[in-house]
Amino acid sequence: MTARRASGLLLAIDTATARVVLALGADDGTLLAADTWTAGHRHVEELLPRLEALLQDQGLDRAALAGMAGIIIGTGPGAFTGLRVGLATAKALAVAFGMPLAAVGTGVALLAAAEAADPTIPAERLVLLLPAGPGGRYLVTRTGTRLVTEADPLDLPADAVIVAVDLPGRAPDLALARGEAALDQLPGILLRLGAAKLCAGTADDPAGVVPEYVSLPRGAKAAPFAEAVTPWSPGHR
Repeated sequence: MTARRASGLLLAIDTATARVVLALGADDGTLLAADTWTAGHRHVEELLPRLEALLQDQGLDRAALAGMAGIIIGTGPGAFTGLRVGLATAKALAVAFGMPLAAVGTGVALLAAAEAADPTIPAERLVLLLPAGPGGRYLVTRTGTRLVTEADPLDLPADAVIVAVDLPGRAPDLALARGEAALDQLPGILLRLGAAKLCAGTADDPAGVVPEYVSLPRGAKAAPFAEAVTPWSPGHR
């Protein structure tokens, strides 16, 4: 693949779920190649080597990053460690190489991915469930988000279709299967949504892009459950 071809590529990164996503696409959002894997707590060790391997598979080296058309980052909701590494990596690449950055909510992207996985389900009926620590779940719909404890009723419409991600043993099997199908579609959806932002000229300032955490880092003082979604502050601490 030539350097000229690399100049039209987009890179997408998402570390909000247990399945890390790296994807390369054309500047119109068409998926060209992707790598997904379960990182555990090894994001720091694995993210950049996996990115370099993905580039090599496409006949590129790390120098190709300097000529890319843009970078797309999933902003959560998700756990502290993964989101922190993903956001830091995307911001560093965007600033270092002068690439425009497009932030895409992972929850929004997963809902779109669930719709792509099963177009027979009306989009307005889809509801996404994500973990919010060991005692809660984060509920995402097209109209908003909220936190619920394990004991709280979900209070969903009777025709709601649940898509559950990273909730083994805490959600129905069918909902978990829909979640897996949505994760399979996530690389392409991230590229599509991010490319639309970049094409519209609505790239994000890296300094203002913040991850949406659903749990505090280890050792931090627990907040009331209703405050468990913790936006990152870009200011110094």
